[in-house]
Amino acid sequence: MTTPIAVGLSAVIVAADANAPYALATRHGDNATGLPHGRFDPAGHRTFELGLRNWVRAQTGFEPGYVEQLYTFGDLGRELPQAELGDAPSGARLISVGYLGLTPERTDISGFDAVWRDWHRYFPWEDHRKGRPEIIDEVIAPALLAWAEASGKNAKARLSRIQLAFGLDNQPWIEERTLERYELLYEAGLAAEAARDSGRKTLKAPAEALGEPMISDHRRILATAIARLRGKIKYQPVVFELMPDKFTLLDLQKVVEAILGQPLHKQNFRRSLDRSELVVGLGQFTQASGGRPAELFRFRREALREGHVSGVQTPRA
Repeated sequence: MTTPIAVGLSAVIVAADANAPYALATRHGDNATGLPHGRFDPAGHRTFELGLRNWVRAQTGFEPGYVEQLYTFGDLGRELPQAELGDAPSGARLISVGYLGLTPERTDISGFDAVWRDWHRYFPWEDHRKGRPEIIDEVIAPALLAWAEASGKNAKARLSRIQLAFGLDNQPWIEERTLERYELLYEAGLAAEAARDSGRKTLKAPAEALGEPMISDHRRILATAIARLRGKIKYQPVVFELMPDKFTLLDLQKVVEAILGQPLHKQNFRRSLDRSELVVGLGQFTQASGGRPAELFRFRREALREGHVSGVQTPRA
């Protein structure tokens, strides 16, 4: 007997400012949130991307601009967040196709069951701009280490994964490992989605330390998008898709810091921008209210035609 297949389309739409990185979320019952998503209709959608754009507009009122395919999620036989699609045929194998979209502003989405959410509400351990979050060493690490120690012959391998993912025992924190960190928490039964999928009523750690859950496998898709974006801004100038036409260098630095969850060295960041030839001063200045006016810059899109396709350097503070 042939197993039916249903293709779900999900979008991670990202905006950012000096305060936070934001993901566009849809509202569901019981205060739950998810990503804009829907089922691919072979008859009505000419391509996956066009189908995705239709779902995003219908559910949030947002008109997607820059969009790229993120990943295809179709694992079978692994312990992963349970993917769900309400109108899929009974017994269907669900394939989730994720997309990443970037926008320079949080557009008005009033009138829709949607909200722009700081993505650190879903991953509070990822924001290191003001130092290493206490919840890592006080809550997450002890719970994960106890899980590893209880696994017998797998203890050594699990311990190594935990150390590398969460920067324990003198290992560096690597921001691109967002997905590995979330999947460890799920596998250890610490993420709320793990309790949901297994039918348990309680979590193995305080829920507030482990972030807000999302419907279906959407927090996993969001983690994948964060990891992709954190890596990509270092080798392609995609961060400028998050910036307005005119911006100060401090504005740009703050957005990069918000995406990475890491503080940057101000002078070295500006020197690297000078060398990159990705931005050009406009000879215009902000209207300062007490401080020194800052010059406005723009992204040199012509640099793409000239072959300058590097990203921004991220020297640490």
